[in-house]
Amino acid sequence: MGEVMKASAISFRCFLALVLVVLLLAVSGSALAQAISLPRPRLQSKVSVEEAIQARRSIRAFARAPLQFSEVAQIVWAAQGITESAQGRRAAPSAGALYPVEIYLAVTKGGVEGLEVGVYRYDAANHGLQRVSAENRTERIVRAARNQTWAGQAALMVIIAGEYARTAVKYGERAQRYVHIEVGCVAENIFLQVQALGLRAGIIGAFDDASLQEAATLPAAHEPLLIMPVGRPR
Repeated sequence: MGEVMKASAISFRCFLALVLVVLLLAVSGSALAQAISLPRPRLQSKVSVEEAIQARRSIRAFARAPLQFSEVAQIVWAAQGITESAQGRRAAPSAGALYPVEIYLAVTKGGVEGLEVGVYRYDAANHGLQRVSAENRTERIVRAARNQTWAGQAALMVIIAGEYARTAVKYGERAQRYVHIEVGCVAENIFLQVQALGLRAGIIGAFDDASLQEAATLPAAHEPLLIMPVGRPR
């Protein structure tokens, strides 16, 4: 009888431990899934499109200074923000308006005022961010990008990913070409927007795809295509 009661007590403690683990995971998952609203983008600037084009340069050195939350909101809007609400048209052109591009932000410690360290996915439909990782993934991303340490100096890294299947539904084997065209348009939008904000950006295409996907915690369908480190110039 005593052995039975002892076994029951152990089982009960194991059950309580399991319940606690489940609750902790649920709370953690809820915190990650919580949407972060972004301020509305501004549509006027002291810098003209022509001036931004003239001044745009890719850089590989950044000041150790954080970005403002509003600046991050402006950058992601320029990349994939909705600019025509009736049909959901976005800032960058997309073949068939299928929008296969996904924008992720890897934020380092102290990189953005009002934004905790981690990886965030931009939710274009709601102009918000979804935190997909609470870890500082900067060093892992740098390693995946063939140890280009200069990228780790940036306040944040914009990771542009593509889901080819969205475009392939309509365009078949030409989907990859169309997705790459769209990514180029998104990258130039980011370059011009950071220039208008007084910031600077670099661009990286040299990385191990699988390592970067794991480092940035991207879903399997979201293939990384570009990294754009963004920060304040020295």
